[in-house]
Amino acid sequence: MRNTPAETATRFSVSLPASLARALDQMKREKGYDNRSLAIADMVRAHLVEHRQQKSDAEIAGSITLVYDHHRHHLLDLLTDLQHDHMDKIIATLHAHLDHDNCLEILAVRGRADGIKRLADEMIGAKGVKHGKLTITSTGRDLPA
Repeated sequence: MRNTPAETATRFSVSLPASLARALDQMKREKGYDNRSLAIADMVRAHLVEHRQQKSDAEIAGSITLVYDHHRHHLLDLLTDLQHDHMDKIIATLHAHLDHDNCLEILAVRGRADGIKRLADEMIGAKGVKHGKLTITSTGRDLPA
């Protein structure tokens, strides 16, 4: 992310042990950052997103990823019912057949953190779901560039 023309950068200094600075420089090179400032700004943004997701009333975006056995017919009904019951939170879905028995479903979600977490817990905890994960990010409105 780049600063918008109207926004100016604030400079501050950071002191790090030499080994940590070397590790930061290595990560900067591996991830292709032009400089330390960009790398540190992205890390700060990531921690702000993580911090804000703890607020139950915060609006978040994210994805719920599920891998499940599609032969469990009661599971398909449950997952479909949950999606229909939470259309206000689910903004898109992707369904893929991984093999004869297993499906991958990815749901793009947006809403209050507490509601998204409850929905994810219900879906991930359903009998027949082999693996599930909620990945949370920001809607972008609450983060500076």
